[in-house]
Amino acid sequence: MGIGMKNRSVADLWLPHADSSPAAIRLFCFPYAGGGAILFRRWQDSFTRSIRICPVQLPGRGNRIQETPFTSVEPLADVLTQVLLPYLDRPFAFFGHSMGGIICFEIARRLQSKHGLSPVHLFVSGRTAPSFPKTEPPTYDLPEPEFIEELRRLSGTPAEVFDHPELLQLLLPVLRADFELIQTYKYTPGPPLSCPITAFGGLEDHDVGQDRIQPWEQQTTSLFALRMLPGDHFFLHASQPVLLQSINRTLQQSLSATQ
Repeated sequence: MGIGMKNRSVADLWLPHADSSPAAIRLFCFPYAGGGAILFRRWQDSFTRSIRICPVQLPGRGNRIQETPFTSVEPLADVLTQVLLPYLDRPFAFFGHSMGGIICFEIARRLQSKHGLSPVHLFVSGRTAPSFPKTEPPTYDLPEPEFIEELRRLSGTPAEVFDHPELLQLLLPVLRADFELIQTYKYTPGPPLSCPITAFGGLEDHDVGQDRIQPWEQQTTSLFALRMLPGDHFFLHASQPVLLQSINRTLQQSLSATQ
């Protein structure tokens, strides 16, 4: 049974671009701060039909623009764990970039500890390991001019957004909420995951360097791989073909191992 055939209303909200075709593995994709499910809508073109891309749409963006975004990881992970459970009736994997990496990590922890379920692979991208000490001051509560300058520095917001004040004002509440969500996240030590983890980083990412990504190795009792790709924090765009090829190859290996 494909995604959407079990509970269309839930899928419309959280999984709006998920294909209902049968697949051997479902890859749930979680966006970075300010991003939506549309980031992953064309990923399916780079994957075999045995892998279905299931982009996750968070409140406050896309078809959920009128909804209040979450400002804390814990309640969001709790809700998403319950939302995804009906769609975990076959092998599944998680991919999350930056903020999305922590969200899917916390969902994986809940699935393992409370439901005895585990993804076949966890892909975290552009995200400091959860156990790495925080040293940067929060920016989500900066006055608007300073907050906008921080957005410019990070280079994740399209340049044209800054040229359209109405659009910028529409996006600012979601960006502030997402920044608050990730900047107030507090890692709670617990049992490592049993699934393999691959962590990706950008070679020109000056905020999330290899030293901050390597400790993801501590979060699994299985295999760990670290892959640095050309680009800054948003290398998932600049190096997308290489990134998707790596994910696709890894998941195909997982499929072969189970057959």
